[in-house]
Amino acid sequence: MRLRHFRIAWRALAQEPAYSLVVVLGLGIGVAACLLLLAFVRYSWEYNAQVPHAEQVYVVKMRTNTAPGAPWFDQAPVLLRAAAAQAPGVLAVTGYVPSRPQVNEVDGTLTVRIGAGLHRLHSLTVLPGFVDTLGLQAQYGSMQALEQPDSIAVTGQAATRLFGAANALGRTMQVEGKLLRVAAIVRTPPTNTTIPFEALISVNSVLVDSQFRQQMLTGEQGWWGKLLIRVRPGASVPAISALLQQAVDSAPAVQAIPPEIRLKLGKQKVADIALAPLRYAYFDQAVTGNHITGPGDRANPALLAGLGAIAVLILALAAINYVNLATVRVLRRQREVATRKVLGAGVRQLVVQYLAESVVVSMVATALGLLLAWLVLPVFCSLVKRQLEGVFSAANVGAALALGVMLGAATAAYPAWIATRVRPSEALAESPNAESLAGMRLRRVLTVLQVSTAMCLASVTLAIAWQTEFAMHAPPGFDPAPLLIVDLPESARESPQARGFVAALSAQPAVAGVAISVDAVGRKNMTWSQELKRPGGTGAPMDMKLVSANFFEQYRIKPLLGRLFDAGIDQKADPVPLVLNTIATRELGFATPQEALGQEVLFTGYDGKLVHKRVVGIAPELRFHSLREAPGATAYELWNNPSTLSVRAAASTIQAERAIESLWRRYFPDEILNLHRAGDIFAANYAEEARLARLLALATGIALAIAAFGTYVLAAHTVQRRSREIALRKLYGARRPDIGFMVVREIGILVGVSALIGLPIAAFAIERYLAIYVERAPIGYWTMLLALASTLAIAMAAVARQAWIAMRMMPSEALRA
Repeated sequence: MRLRHFRIAWRALAQEPAYSLVVVLGLGIGVAACLLLLAFVRYSWEYNAQVPHAEQVYVVKMRTNTAPGAPWFDQAPVLLRAAAAQAPGVLAVTGYVPSRPQVNEVDGTLTVRIGAGLHRLHSLTVLPGFVDTLGLQAQYGSMQALEQPDSIAVTGQAATRLFGAANALGRTMQVEGKLLRVAAIVRTPPTNTTIPFEALISVNSVLVDSQFRQQMLTGEQGWWGKLLIRVRPGASVPAISALLQQAVDSAPAVQAIPPEIRLKLGKQKVADIALAPLRYAYFDQAVTGNHITGPGDRANPALLAGLGAIAVLILALAAINYVNLATVRVLRRQREVATRKVLGAGVRQLVVQYLAESVVVSMVATALGLLLAWLVLPVFCSLVKRQLEGVFSAANVGAALALGVMLGAATAAYPAWIATRVRPSEALAESPNAESLAGMRLRRVLTVLQVSTAMCLASVTLAIAWQTEFAMHAPPGFDPAPLLIVDLPESARESPQARGFVAALSAQPAVAGVAISVDAVGRKNMTWSQELKRPGGTGAPMDMKLVSANFFEQYRIKPLLGRLFDAGIDQKADPVPLVLNTIATRELGFATPQEALGQEVLFTGYDGKLVHKRVVGIAPELRFHSLREAPGATAYELWNNPSTLSVRAAASTIQAERAIESLWRRYFPDEILNLHRAGDIFAANYAEEARLARLLALATGIALAIAAFGTYVLAAHTVQRRSREIALRKLYGARRPDIGFMVVREIGILVGVSALIGLPIAAFAIERYLAIYVERAPIGYWTMLLALASTLAIAMAAVARQAWIAMRMMPSEALRA
């Protein structure tokens, strides 16, 4: 093709502005939607890609098998660091932990004071080699200075936020009464990383006490941390894993496991070690959180691949619309094509003409799509809660334009083929040949594809949204509305400020009461499992929930049997009373929950001594886990040391929040309040599902619009093609409703065929999605029925105008045309 072909194509499109506007706008919206969805998919696939030679870096994972069904953690004993360093093929071993892992809500958050202001800083305490393993570079200063006790390294973005300038070398901040100096400004890592941070401190920092430093460097007491191993190219990862497994098997803590537990394990190891590629850590959904830190954001690769397929599908549906419109346009231009053939135009010239027109349309649509995507990007980022940096880089824009060229070439094929089959004798004799039967069937198949896709997407979107809404509002076993969750910076027993805050808060008129627990119900930042057993019986692992004596009272929870903890009866940390749920009684071997009342239960404490407990009551089920996990055995133990407060508002939660904020400033002037409503804790468990539902809703809306447009085009062409038949029917006595029904019936049949194709696929996809839940919403087939009804309504709305045109068609005009 030459430049003149594009000029001719542009003039041809300019002669029909309405047609050109419709096809460019429709294709442009499809391009924009495709680009945004693919940007999200690419962002997710590139987690940790910024690490140099990331394919050589592995995360050490561990699973303890003393409890059945125990999860994997992306953490392991720090003592493995020394063993890994001696393994053949290992280049470097390092590790890190959140700087303040005891903080419940935000792992690793330091509260820093700069001037009169308080700021949160997501900080990691790192071992030697961390900087080199992740390939971190200093914009200003030197990363070697991080080893100084009073030094801290911050990212450029954090420096700008804290000090108003990226170059903040030498600036100081106060942390926990100690003065730290900014020794290095690190290049801000991208947000798609499973190791996020705003600041780094060394184990030699003044913020790290001597015991913590000793354990992080040696791990001699079995302390855990997040370990990273960089291996040589071609190194045997299974061999390195085997060496680490041997180190764990010979660790003192493992050797001290009681014989009865080893007997119960049989040939199974006490703990399993595995190496997982850092490059794919974002897709490791097997890991969970423990008392050190949570796993962070994780995604399902299958769902992500599905989003990518939907993005391509939306673009394909938009292209189908363009092909349908271009085909109708070719059929209207048959006389023009015939004239060109008579004047000597060959097949090559016709193909080049339509190819040029298609490429012009696709390139203009691509440019429009890029503009729309750029305008919508902030809203889209807010919708998916991701920062999609670099979407409009030169490489990405170039790839989009190349996609536009390929799209133009692909969509030109069928209209060009129609043009080459025009017979000049028939076209110029004013009896142009209509579209072939095969061509009509092809375009109907394409329309069916559009409608079935939209129907399938609508069904799946409704199911995901319904299940997510159901999960977010499923009864947790108590009324969360009047409850507020406050995370203390210090434990309630060891801190005079924490004790004073709790006492002062309890005395507030706006507060009905304050309970203390190890973590909020519905959150798993702090978990603890223990094996309990009956005297002479076998052990049963269960989750231990450490709560204050008034916990059940403040949550307004009544016992199923016996009694629950009572502040008027039980001491603050009485070691004897124990409350179980019904699952725990069954796991302990009691025939009925009633039988468990008053019985003695034993477990081994941290000091190795046997602890005697007595069951005083059976509690109802509370949703400590999401609906994706089956309820488990749970035991409640009295404890007054945890640092999570559950505050019950006396009347208005707003008044209670104000009381909390006022007292917080008095008791914790150097800390930032971390306050949540109890209901929000449960909603946070389904953030990924809510994000997916929003994305699918966007895709579904576009797909439905495209399907409606495709249906309208098909109906318009149907009425045009059958105009003489309609006229003859009217002359033979057909009434207007009969004509309208004829048009509607044809489209209705296509919608029915689309339902037969799309709904079974939707049913399969919905079932696969719901399989991850142990408790499902009462969805049934309602989502598919709603999708069918909505798609049918949209299709009928699209065809209504053409049915009206057919009903009002004058036979004399139709037969004269």
